[in-house]
Amino acid sequence: MELEGKIIVVTGGARGIGRGLCARFAQEQPEAIWVTDIDADTVEATARELGAVARTCDVALEDDVRQLVSEVMAVHGRIDLFCANAGIAVSGGIETPDDEWRRIMDVNVLSHLYCARAVIPSMLQRGSGYLLHTASAAGLLTQIGSAPYSVSKHAAVALAEWLSITYGDRGINVSCLCPQGVRTAMLDGEDPVIQSLRAGSLSIEEVAESVVAGLREERFLILPHAEVGRYFQNKANDYDRWLRGLRRLRREICGPPAETPPDGGGG
Repeated sequence: MELEGKIIVVTGGARGIGRGLCARFAQEQPEAIWVTDIDADTVEATARELGAVARTCDVALEDDVRQLVSEVMAVHGRIDLFCANAGIAVSGGIETPDDEWRRIMDVNVLSHLYCARAVIPSMLQRGSGYLLHTASAAGLLTQIGSAPYSVSKHAAVALAEWLSITYGDRGINVSCLCPQGVRTAMLDGEDPVIQSLRAGSLSIEEVAESVVAGLREERFLILPHAEVGRYFQNKANDYDRWLRGLRRLRREICGPPAETPPDGGGG
């Protein structure tokens, strides 16, 4: 896909990777970019700077997503590229409270479903359209130290894969962005796992450049970190060996596992 003259919507577009995507897309002379995010002030500031359209949207609410798509359609009559990019991180394992599991699944998974439900019907009517889902290398591999993040990103990849299989023969392209460490606010903090991701991390601009290249080539997996593809192949070739390697890496980063997992859950 070439982005010149296109109508583009980016959720989570006011900061981090989303902002980087909007800034890079703007260089391709699209007809319009709609920057959406949950914080109105940040959305307005980003949109002003990029010459884009600002729209506040809570992607965890399906009605918000439907209204967003309706507004864009009312103005432009089409959406060429919809980027389901909004995401959050939650650390912890099986002890993580249920409300945190629900929160991350709402944003990292169900919001992608809501976006697809809202935008695919009009794309099918036109016989063309493009979906970009931001997941993570954690969705192909795993995330040491965060069961909720890892599970939610696996689900995001699975949904994107299903959409590609189901609608790819009807003119709808799907790409799934799976970066490893990216220098955003998510890499702040002193957690040892986060610190380990800083080595080899990429800038937002490098990730955005990879996305434009991936969209141009219409690749399903967009992997800004080339090593992720190799790790994914290793995982497929010998799953048990890969698991042993990740256990070893976890010990190196986090130390020996606790004898008894912390009590948690419930709510």
